[in-house]
Parts: sequence; structure tokens; C-alpha cells
Amino acid sequence: MNYSEFIKKYANHPHYKAPRGSIIHAKSWQTEAPLRMLLNNLDAEVAEDPANLIVYGGTGQAARNPEAVKEIIRILLEMDENHSLLVQSGKPIGLIRSHPLAPRVLIANSNLVPAWATWEHFEELKSRGLMMYGQMTAGSWIYIGSQGILQGTFETFVECGRKYFNSDLKHKLIVSGGIGGMSGAQPLAATMTGATYLGVDVDPERIKKRLETHYIDKMTFDYNEAVKWTLEAKERGEAVSIGLVGDIGDVLEKLLNDNIIPEILTDQTSAHDPLNGYVPNGFSLEEALELRKTNPILYKEKSLKSMARHVGFMLEMQKRGSITFDYGNNLREFARQGGEEHAYDYDGFVPKFIRPLFCDGKGPFRWVALSGDPEDIFTTDRELMKLFPENEHLIKWLTEAQEKVDFQGLPSRICWLGMGEREKAGLLFNQLVREGKVKAPIVIGRDHLDCGSVASPNRETEGMLDGSDAVSDWPLLNLMANTSGGATWVSFHHGGGVGIGYSQHAGMVIVADGTNRAAENLSRVLFNDPAMGIYRHADAGYKTAIENRKKFDLNT
Repeated sequence: MNYSEFIKKYANHPHYKAPRGSIIHAKSWQTEAPLRMLLNNLDAEVAEDPANLIVYGGTGQAARNPEAVKEIIRILLEMDENHSLLVQSGKPIGLIRSHPLAPRVLIANSNLVPAWATWEHFEELKSRGLMMYGQMTAGSWIYIGSQGILQGTFETFVECGRKYFNSDLKHKLIVSGGIGGMSGAQPLAATMTGATYLGVDVDPERIKKRLETHYIDKMTFDYNEAVKWTLEAKERGEAVSIGLVGDIGDVLEKLLNDNIIPEILTDQTSAHDPLNGYVPNGFSLEEALELRKTNPILYKEKSLKSMARHVGFMLEMQKRGSITFDYGNNLREFARQGGEEHAYDYDGFVPKFIRPLFCDGKGPFRWVALSGDPEDIFTTDRELMKLFPENEHLIKWLTEAQEKVDFQGLPSRICWLGMGEREKAGLLFNQLVREGKVKAPIVIGRDHLDCGSVASPNRETEGMLDGSDAVSDWPLLNLMANTSGGATWVSFHHGGGVGIGYSQHAGMVIVADGTNRAAENLSRVLFNDPAMGIYRHADAGYKTAIENRKKFDLNT
């Protein structure tokens, strides 16, 4: 198949689809893998808006424009193992001489010199075609749909239940805003913990997509109907998720007036971007989209005021007994800018629930079957359970995921693994490929939200023990460690889920293709990556991380 035929079949904008099977189109699996994952990110089963190359988060793109996609594809189809492709904010800019053990693709997205790191400057550059927003896994080609954050959300809700409700979320109500690409994981994660869930999104199409993929159970446009369903399910102790089309601020106000106080309250609207993400109160979706175009300054002003109002209701819910926490979309900061001076009076989810896992080097470990055959994922599930028979939590998670998670695009799976476990899992997958127990290589990656790959003072590194919240040396060191170890492609982004000026983070993807070379690279990368989390937290003074540094012999 020549280049033109390939484009026509797999990348005829806006219709994108990753090739399946064991026959490759590029010169090796090292370039076939990023090619397939780029196209998978843009598949309509996975992406929010393929026509604009938006994968998730309202503005997170996989590439800068359709021409850039085609050029990336051309280069990956032709490139050998003595070169690496450079991608600058979604645009391929050239090849460098490298070697077979080096990453095949090196990606940098949305990075700005600190004094210029504002949404205004970014938008000006974007309007001139000079930049794109890469989010976390959108611009690093390892997004796997709503499943990508599913276990992290599950772990958060489980820990919340353990900490406040004696590990029992039955008869408990979780309320949240946003049901998009990332926030769409919350309904399923909630019901997997046994809770009842009410989610609100102004865009009905987002809820419909989660309904079609079984991430949410019911949908309505009517507040009274949603409340009736919710309270009945909660009373019966049913793990049911309900999606309500509406404005989250308005819904919280109504719940307060009706004295319906959820046990758990959070939010995952696209509040990281006040202009292109959040929809201000008082506007229909269509009206908001029009105002974005005609008066962006007024739009942002109304967004900030709406976020202040939104957070004000969350704070009132907290006063009335809701366990309230920020889910990392920078809502508190923009609410503060909008006039809510007490916006930070509730904690973020990382310091509240997740940081102990980070101190163990644990974090999101995801993998994708490049064959496109779901049975390959089920094979990896079974083999992982054999590999870690003592890990009852993992086995329960994988068993439930098999039953409840629909695949989007190429079949994939995620679980949280720690230091030592990731390396064992990667080598296991490589062995499965070598022995032909799966039909094609397996891609291994993670969210940029990991134990040692991000600096984000309003999210992952909020409230660090030593006050080093804003030190971004750590994600840069993570990037260099994974490049040195031989990841298949690496990335460094600015902004992520909290927006321009508030976060820097590194991504890593590596291919298990069954070769000895892959085994060596997997061993290095899947040691280095979680080790960075232990180094980072031990340096900050966390006792568990210091103990883990000794346990895993992570000497300087």
C-alpha cells in the first residue's frame, strides 16, 4: 500500500482509523506503533472532535492541523531506525540522526517561556497557526478514551470511601460536573465502588457518547426526573449513574435549595481553559460558542464569574457536610480570579487521596493491543493476574474492567502499578508477543499524571511537604531518564488539565515487540519511570518514599 492509498484508507480527514493486525505499513514496529496510536487518538470512537483534531479536554489536539497529520504519517511510514522525528506543538519539523535504541519520536507541546506563559499569549500564537494545546495524552498519542482515567478515579473514590465512610459507598451519592473525555470516567468509577452518581454536563452529545459506551446508565434533560432517579437509587443502595443535561452551577443551587446534599462532591468540567473549555452560566451551548468567536474577552470574564459562583455552591455543600475536593481542572484558581476569595478552602484530590500511592512509585500503567483484537487484552489480563496472585485489589479491578469497560478504538487496558511491578508487567507482555500468545506487539504508556512526571502546584504537586510544588526540574528529569532508557516515544508538555501557566509534565510510551532489544529497553524505562516518583517524594521528605528508596535500592 503506497502513501496515497494509506491516507485514503486510514487518514481521510476527518475520518481516521488505526490499522489493525500483524502486517505493518512502516519499516518496523518502532514506527508503526506511534503511527497507529496517532490515528487511534483521532478515531471518532476515541476523539471528541476529529474534524478539529481535538481528542479531549475541549482543546487538546493530537496534531496542529490536517496537513501536519499527513506529514507525520508520511515520515513515520518512511523513517528508519537511525533517525528520530521531532514534533513541535503538533507539527513535524524534521529528522535528527539517532540510533536503534533511541526514541523514534520526540514531542514538545505548548511550551512557553515562563513570563510569556499565559492563555492570552498562547491563543495569539495558536490563531497564527504557531502552536496547539497538547493536553496530556492527546498530543502524546497515548489517549485510550475515558478508560484512561478510570482506575485513577476509581482509586480516588475508593480511598475517599475508606477515609470517610468505612469503605462502604453503598447508599452514598457522588455529584460532579462534566461528562466529557476525562470526566466521563467518573460515572463508571463511582458505580464500580457501589455509589450512586449524578453528573451534569451542558453538552448532551457528551452524555450520549458515555451512554453509548456504557460509562453512564441514564440520561435526562429534566432536573426533577434526575433527582427522582437519583434519590430512589440511593435509597435502594443501587450503583446507578445518571447524566443530567444542564449547567452545573444551576444544578448545585437547586440541590442546595432542595436540601439534597451529596456525601461526595467534586468537579471535572473543562475549567482549565476559561475561554475554550468552560461554558459560562446563563448561556446555552450554542450561545456560548457564538460568544467565544465574537467577544472572547467578555466570554472569559463571564466564565471566571461563573466559576466563582460554581465554587461558592461547592463551598456551601462542604459546609453542609459534603466531602468536597478538587479533581484537578484548576477550577479553584479561576474561581479565585472570578472573585471567590475562599476558593482554596477545599483540597485537591492528590494530597487528599492519591499521594501515598505516589510515594510507592504507583501510578497509571496503560497498554494497547496493536492487533486490534480484544482477545489480546483479555490474554494480558489473565497473565497479569497470574503474575501478581497476591494483589487482590488488582485482580478485582481487572475482573470488573473485563465485565464493565467497553473499548474505544484499539482495545486497551489500564491499571495502577508501582515500582518493580511495571517492569515485571512490561517484560511479561514482551514475552507474550515473542511466544505468539498475542497477535501483535503491545504498546505500554501512561497518563502524564504520574508519581514523578509532573509539576502542577494546583494538582499533582499541591501541598508538597517541603514546599517544592512548583519545581519543574522533576518532569524534565523524568523526560531525560525515559529518553536515556530507550522509550519508543517521549513528550514534554505545558498546561495539561490545569491550563497554560500552571503545569509542566512528561509522557512516555514504549513498545513490547517480542525482541531482546525491547526487553532491555522495557527493563530500563519501566524501572526509571516509577523510580522518579520515589526520588521526587523522598527528596520532599515523605517517610514512605524514603523507606521505598531503601527497599528498592535506589541509591544515589
